[in-house]
Amino acid sequence: MYVRHAEAHGWKVQPMSSSTTERGGYKEVIFLITGEQVYRQLKFESGVHRVQRVPTTEANGRIHTSTVTVAVLPEAGEVDVHIDPAELEITVCRASGPGGQGVNTTDSAVQILHKPTGLIVSCADERSQLKNKARALAVLRARLLQKKEEEERAKYAAERRGQIGTGDRSERIRTYNFPQNRLTDHRIGLTSTICPK
Repeated sequence: MYVRHAEAHGWKVQPMSSSTTERGGYKEVIFLITGEQVYRQLKFESGVHRVQRVPTTEANGRIHTSTVTVAVLPEAGEVDVHIDPAELEITVCRASGPGGQGVNTTDSAVQILHKPTGLIVSCADERSQLKNKARALAVLRARLLQKKEEEERAKYAAERRGQIGTGDRSERIRTYNFPQNRLTDHRIGLTSTICPK
């Protein structure tokens, strides 16, 4: 349904992942839609969609009800890490361990504390204090990037959970009733014909 909607608007649909069920249906489908004002038009599609139909395998003509949960999220931007030098506490000391006379006579080991997060990185691999500082900063930047990416993932996961709820039928936002050719949007209390006969 959303692929057809995207095609009608001239949007580009890029499949990301999907998992199928044993019966040939889909358990989950994730795709990226790009184009003019995509998120603006689709953001209210999030929630539980209920479909009422009479399957071809139903001998007695009974209506079956199925649900699907839809989550619409904006594409996450690139995560960038900026380290403010004022937020760093850098200490130097003499390196310990093997390495000859030069190791114990110069303050080459570097320890960096990132005050906002409490992350501490130490480096004493090189004889040069500048090289150790550069390595420690690179490790700190990588750890801050990982932390920020985890926070972004947690934020989007929480946003997704908030959009789809538990997936229960009672949380429905829209019902497509095919036997009666009817569509109901439960949020605004509107019922209309799906397509004229």
